[in-house]
Amino acid sequence: MRIFLVTILLILNSGHALSVEPPFQQASISKPDAGKLWLRSHAAVVMDQHSGQILYQKNAKAVLPIASITKLMTAMVLIDADLDMQESISITRADKDTLRYSRSRLPVGSKLSRMDLLKIALMASENRAAAALARTYPGGKTAFIDAMNAKSKVLGMQQTRFSDSTGLITENHSTAKDLATLLKAAWQYPLIKKISGVGKGEVTLQRLKNSLEFNNTNRLLRRPNWQIGMSKTGYIKESGRCLVMQANISGRDLFIVLLNAQGKLSSYGDSGRIRKWLEKFDANRQAKSQ
Repeated sequence: MRIFLVTILLILNSGHALSVEPPFQQASISKPDAGKLWLRSHAAVVMDQHSGQILYQKNAKAVLPIASITKLMTAMVLIDADLDMQESISITRADKDTLRYSRSRLPVGSKLSRMDLLKIALMASENRAAAALARTYPGGKTAFIDAMNAKSKVLGMQQTRFSDSTGLITENHSTAKDLATLLKAAWQYPLIKKISGVGKGEVTLQRLKNSLEFNNTNRLLRRPNWQIGMSKTGYIKESGRCLVMQANISGRDLFIVLLNAQGKLSSYGDSGRIRKWLEKFDANRQAKSQ
């Protein structure tokens, strides 16, 4: 004890004061009351993009079919392969949907660049385009699906499984929690943001020598009061209405996942409810600080 006291005195006399560091505290953003938000979607996650804090979650670990949300992973795997994006690819009978017979604006025999196929797959959720991208991948469709599942494992998406590139089959499943991780990863791809974050676009059908205009399946992108940087919708009967997106609401950059909403407009209604919930919270907080 005497040696210890002498050491302390020597340190103080030398001009170096002892200091005790406060315990580390993780940064946290102001969080609204999740109990005041009601959503029609069966599963949902609202995540602060920068801190990773979950502002709201509902059945976030429920494993559900994800329909065309699949195409975000399709896009990442394609871009990772670093293929020639200007290569012309023909739509063949192998690309037709023989499970649900979904409509397509790409006739068999039409030719598009790989880039235009990616555009129409992400924006218009064109199933033949997504099928053609997988079919023309090195090693074909099987190798493409293997790459999708390998990518999901690397990202830590433990409850996610892919069996095709379109999302037409129910075996493509995930959770709201895993899809928030998918959004975070997809945000690192400038091309995905550039394509999926705009309301409408145009591709060229090379053999027919004409252009094809199309709208993004997320109608919120055509509303001036929404700031959306990336998005994807999905629907099959088993999945209900699905919507994932990056959006800025009330000055917050967010990743939003909405799964299995019943009703054609329910996911958009939920998006509006999330927006009002956050805007009301921030308005009340600002009023209290004045």
